[in-house]
Amino acid sequence: MWDDVADQLLASLFDRGVIPEVNRLLYDWNRNDQPLPAGLPEDLRAFIEQARQLPPWADQAKLEAAARFHVLKGNYIVVLTIVGAGMLATAIPKEARAVYYSAGGADLKDRVAKTNVLAYAVRPQNAWGPGGTAVVEAVKTRLVHAAVRHLLKSSPHWSGPIPISQEDMLVTWHTLATFSMRGMRAWKVRISSGESTAYLHSLQLLAHMLGIRDEFIPATWDTSYAQSDIVLPRNMGPTAEGVELNNILRNMLAELTSPGGIDKPLVNAFSRYLTGDQVAEWNGIPREPLWDPVIKTAWPLLVQFREGVIGLPLVPSAAWLLDEMIKKWTTYYLTKGAQTKIVIPTGNRPG
Repeated sequence: MWDDVADQLLASLFDRGVIPEVNRLLYDWNRNDQPLPAGLPEDLRAFIEQARQLPPWADQAKLEAAARFHVLKGNYIVVLTIVGAGMLATAIPKEARAVYYSAGGADLKDRVAKTNVLAYAVRPQNAWGPGGTAVVEAVKTRLVHAAVRHLLKSSPHWSGPIPISQEDMLVTWHTLATFSMRGMRAWKVRISSGESTAYLHSLQLLAHMLGIRDEFIPATWDTSYAQSDIVLPRNMGPTAEGVELNNILRNMLAELTSPGGIDKPLVNAFSRYLTGDQVAEWNGIPREPLWDPVIKTAWPLLVQFREGVIGLPLVPSAAWLLDEMIKKWTTYYLTKGAQTKIVIPTGNRPG
């Protein structure tokens, strides 16, 4: 199952040759309360006006609590949803190939920045309200998904089912939502029941706004874990495209932290730590005999220090090196994301 309404609309827009003009008109449509620009095709205008409406179950109090949670635990969420989820994505064959063969997809600096436009849009206190941008970025992403589905059908590199199905989107949702909560729980991050519920609610709303049907969205963290355990294993594995993308991603992260990417062994070790040995092998991430054991020890101690469990003298120097590296990644993508626009792709990657 895919997104029939969006798919039919985008196919029609492509057939009519209006995508470049649509991108031009929507380029400066940024805020949730901003009227749509004049000149949009009427069928697109009607779709967006319907798609931008929050569902009746959206709870403003929970969304505000989720925003506070992002402030309190933002470092962990960034690590898990930028680095960890990025590494998982390249070990999902359909996702890796869809990214690789979409126009601009393999330009990972731009691709990750566009992903982070949406990721950071959902964090502020008023993300989904007037003046926020989460609704706009979710609707634009939904249009992009439909465009990629349409375009890849004509790519000589694509075979098999149409990509970005409901299950495919849930697979990605689990690499973000379920993976991040499981990671924080494993690190013994202090999370209250209210914070847990609010964080899940914000992620459920994001799933809905991206076009995932409500009946497929997990209602609790327990059902989220159960669904993840079903859909992730059957959708993961190695591909040549995933290995290449992952190497590009690790090179990019290393270059952001040190001249010439000399920190790549540290990036390799941290990536392996976040995703585990199986995913690391699928992604072609080499073992680092020096750094692998250091990261396994240093990172949990840094988390314990930040959570007030241990004192400063017990945190090894390697943990602070890792901490500085993550701060540089976060700063870069906050800046890069602020300068990036989500636009509808107009073609596939050349052969």
